[in-house]
Amino acid sequence: MDVTGEPHGTELVARERSGHTALLEGGFLYVWGGYVAVGDDEVFLPSDEIWLYDTQSALWQTHRMEGEIPPPMSGTCGSSLNGHMYIFGGCDDHGHTNQIYYVNLLDGKYTWRKVTNSKGLSPTPRDKLSCWVHDDRLIYFGGYGHKRLGEINDSKSFIVDEASWVEEVFWGWNNEVHVFDSRTNTWSEPPTQGILPAPRAAHASATLGNKGYICGGRVVTRRCDIHCLDLESWTWTEVIPTSTIPIGRSWHTLTAVSDSTLFLFGGLSVNCEPLSDGWTFNIQTKEWKELEHKHKNKPRLWHTACLGKDSDVIVFGGSQDYILLVDKGHCNDALVFQTQPYSLQRLCEDCIGRNARMLQTQLSLLPSKLMQIIQKRISFFRIAKRKSGKRTG
Repeated sequence: MDVTGEPHGTELVARERSGHTALLEGGFLYVWGGYVAVGDDEVFLPSDEIWLYDTQSALWQTHRMEGEIPPPMSGTCGSSLNGHMYIFGGCDDHGHTNQIYYVNLLDGKYTWRKVTNSKGLSPTPRDKLSCWVHDDRLIYFGGYGHKRLGEINDSKSFIVDEASWVEEVFWGWNNEVHVFDSRTNTWSEPPTQGILPAPRAAHASATLGNKGYICGGRVVTRRCDIHCLDLESWTWTEVIPTSTIPIGRSWHTLTAVSDSTLFLFGGLSVNCEPLSDGWTFNIQTKEWKELEHKHKNKPRLWHTACLGKDSDVIVFGGSQDYILLVDKGHCNDALVFQTQPYSLQRLCEDCIGRNARMLQTQLSLLPSKLMQIIQKRISFFRIAKRKSGKRTG
């Protein structure tokens, strides 16, 4: 086994990892970067390769990347905009960074470009931040990083964790909002109003329409509060739930699964325990509801979550350990969460996929287009059956 991938049966599977980037485009989950523990060392995964996971067949493929390749790193913030994957920030072998790169995911060339001619003042170096995508803009919030004394303008927007008196460098959490306009390559920091959330990192975010939501994260302690930013008026609102709330956490994910519903999964609890619970939050009724699912025995933190077909949420990678103490349990399986009732067509496709051996004499009667779909579902359930009962992370 090398640090790029490993065989599972006859298929190649992306290497286990945490702190990576994953985006879903055209039915494929694109996975890049992150790190894995090798012995007592933390090893960044190669930055000149990208992995593609077919969410319908569960088959992986990998491609080499060219161009202005970013350094290997973890904790970067990845976003999908007009078929391009943008990454900003993160931590590499030289520490935190504030560089931004992008790559076209749809042309099959996978050529990296570094943004070097941007206008405006870019954010200071940071990792474990989040991003909303709205109106061709990437809107970044929060994170953990460092500032020099002259860059700290407001103690309410930057909470110091520790200070290095060499060159007056301060480390800490922030609640800043920075906007990158992809049309003009311009950075800006719009003034916000309303009730600002506390500075934080390792939180989760999601976009619904012209609203950006954040949930939880860590500053001094871990929390599970929800805040909403209007991405047009730049007004913050704290969302007060009308129900029981999940336990405070960091390194979790938040995914918009409908026009009114957010899905939360996993993370690290206030007691430093890896979590495997899933919750939905209705932004209209402001109610949390715990979701029953089949992955209760698979806690995850610092994983990724993407919205797939039929409101499925595809969770990939992450760790099942408290990585600051025991950094061994990185994962490379893809977990599928059903958040909405399936259509009759989806139910039929899955039924045939599960029972292909029983129905093999009838499969040849299917129309060719439908047969292509069914073949992918057969592959998906064949791989799932082989992995059942096997620890993959």
